Amino acid sequence: MENKINGSSKQRYGLLDSFRGLVLISMIVYHGSWDLVYLFYKNWTWYQGTGAYIWQQSICWSFILLSGFCWSLGHKPLKRGLLVFGAGAVVSAVTLIFMPQERVIFGVLTMTGSSMLFMIPLSKLSSKVSPGLGLLFSLFLFLVTRNVNSGFLGFEGWNIARLPQMLYSSYFTTFLGFPVQGFFSTDYFSFIPWFFLFLSGYFIYRMMERSGGFRNGCLIRKWEPLAFLGRHSLLIYMLHQPLVFGILTVMNAMGLF
Repeated sequence: MENKINGSSKQRYGLLDSFRGLVLISMIVYHGSWDLVYLFYKNWTWYQGTGAYIWQQSICWSFILLSGFCWSLGHKPLKRGLLVFGAGAVVSAVTLIFMPQERVIFGVLTMTGSSMLFMIPLSKLSSKVSPGLGLLFSLFLFLVTRNVNSGFLGFEGWNIARLPQMLYSSYFTTFLGFPVQGFFSTDYFSFIPWFFLFLSGYFIYRMMERSGGFRNGCLIRKWEPLAFLGRHSLLIYMLHQPLVFGILTVMNAMGLF
């Protein structure tokens, strides 16, 4: 992740790239495991339980928090937001055409790109908010809206209140977080609640910036193999599923599992 120093020269925060690369590896292994269970019908009970769910959540939480954290570090937010949103549209189009039963609509790239774009007008307002207060409020909104996809306010197993059914009326409300009846996507990340987690990452960055956390150079450190993956995370994300599926198909044909 690049950052301007004194308004001119640039450096990369290699630790952020390395962390993104580590999460990317975890995601690739998780998706490979998903392919084995749901596409190759391998019996792996653990993968359908709580442990695998926590694994999946650790990946998406990390990516979304990191995306929000890095929003202030990058340049050309409009271009970056449109690029990520467009990549999400490509994933949706490809899966709808070639894998309609495993289609991805309003996936994580669509949500992340939308969040990047929404932060452009919102950043002027949010910059006036205390970073600590903003973080607490963002986390609160994320936790209290975590279950909106299921029709409730609440977090995971705790439902606070049922939401009006009229909210769940169209594909636009589905994008927002209120899925219309019959909607299906194998990778559904609605704007609500996930934008609030993205916003939490933004405020964590501002807290670190205000406290001088960038001055000691700790974020410049990196482990190059992971940092390389992190620098090319979008491209790898776009390519990893067909590559993993192809490798597993060959291995299955050879009787290796």
